[in-house]
Amino acid sequence: MYLHIGEDVLVKDSEIIGIFDMDTSTVNKATRDYLKKAQADRRVIYVNYDLPKCFVVTDKSVYVSPINTGTLNKRAK
Repeated sequence: MYLHIGEDVLVKDSEIIGIFDMDTSTVNKATRDYLKKAQADRRVIYVNYDLPKCFVVTDKSVYVSPINTGTLNKRAK
C-alpha cells in the first residue's frame, strides 16, 4: 500500500519509519542535527515548497511535506 504525502508523491508504507511533526520535533537538537545531516547527504526531498508541517522518514529518504501529521496518520490507516 502507498501513502500520498502531497503533490504527486507516494511513499510505500512498508518503507516508512516515522512521520514527525515539524513544529514539535525540531525543538530537539538531535532531530535538527539529523535533518542537517540528511540535507548534507542529499536525502531530503521537498514535496513542495509550501510551509512544511511534517517530515516522513523512510529507509532511504526524508520527505518534507505540507500535510499535517494527523492527516497522514488517518490516510495510513
